[in-house]
Amino acid sequence: MASSSAPPPRDEPVSVSSGPPNPPKGTDWTFVNDKAIGSGSFGTVYMAIVAETGKQVAVKKVLQDKRFKNRELQIMKMLDHANVTVLHHNFYSEGDKPDETYLNLVMDFMPQTVYSTLRQHTKAKKSLPLPVVKLYAYQLFRSLAYIHSLGICHRDIKPQNLLVDPETGVLKLCDFGSAKILVRGEPNVAYICSRYYRAPELIFGATAYSVAIDVWSVGCVVAELLLGTPLFPGESGVDQLVEIIKVLGTPTLDEIQSMNPNYTEYKFPQVKAYPWPKVFRPRTPVEAIDLVSRLLRYSPEVRLKPLEACAAPLFDELRDDELKLPSGRPPPPLFDFKPQELFEYPPTLRKKLIPEWYSKRAAATTAAATAGGAAGGGGGGAAATTAPPAAPTPS
Repeated sequence: MASSSAPPPRDEPVSVSSGPPNPPKGTDWTFVNDKAIGSGSFGTVYMAIVAETGKQVAVKKVLQDKRFKNRELQIMKMLDHANVTVLHHNFYSEGDKPDETYLNLVMDFMPQTVYSTLRQHTKAKKSLPLPVVKLYAYQLFRSLAYIHSLGICHRDIKPQNLLVDPETGVLKLCDFGSAKILVRGEPNVAYICSRYYRAPELIFGATAYSVAIDVWSVGCVVAELLLGTPLFPGESGVDQLVEIIKVLGTPTLDEIQSMNPNYTEYKFPQVKAYPWPKVFRPRTPVEAIDLVSRLLRYSPEVRLKPLEACAAPLFDELRDDELKLPSGRPPPPLFDFKPQELFEYPPTLRKKLIPEWYSKRAAATTAAATAGGAAGGGGGGAAATTAPPAAPTPS
């Protein structure tokens, strides 16, 4: 066993539910049955069990420079959303070398990633079922809408950073190691984001980019969910642009200016755009192709916003009150929007995003809770537990 003041041990893992709550605030966390499940230049990720609750968690261990605050920790403390991995606890541990300190971030554990799911299906020579594509893509847009409402740009969206639970159908955006709160007028590094998912303005060297770079990345991920393979598999930064031009055609002067006004090299071979329907398999829904085409635009300002994408016809099936997962289970919460998610969107879009049946059920739940509280003297009433949580009523 190990407490949160020391590195976790290295025992064999056991299968434990992720359901129990966290230990009481102010108490130590003890981790057992820890196992490394991923590593990279950022550090190492472990799967562990919280001894006090039996909760299964992921612990990301990164080397901490004592001279600086950890941006990932600061950002993760801001996050609270069903489709974003949540920080449950953090602590520091000493390394093997003198003055070596590690930051440990305790987060949700999820059994798979979109990357591993796609690999499994590719190996079996199968496509990801369309209902699953819709479910994962929709939740990905919701995660994006939430972090963007906080001013956070993820800057490294890719299948490896999308956690999924095939049983519940839940998707969570993870790994905020490259994330940043973008401030207008403050320059940012252009060499960011994994190559296949890198927005063209980054390839053009832009440093005054917006959260639209995340929208481009998500467009690439949605295309990959449909295709089973990356849409733009460039072998270098320059080759990445070549792959994009093969599909979108050569950008116009206005489009280049919209990506990076300071870019002055305009010598590109003139290539016509490849028809989007020919990019995908013959039976790919028109609605899916249209959505991808509206995400993958050269000009950042004309790309769809995340909740505009959620309202797209492709996801109408998800708004059916009889919706069930392929396993027969009910879907995860899809319409419990936070006020800040909907703030910049017009009432017409909000009405599209929150089905009427959901609003009525949420209102009934609230009314039952209020009546129950009154009947019990303010503390003893019971509210219906089968209805979804209250959501903003469309206006």
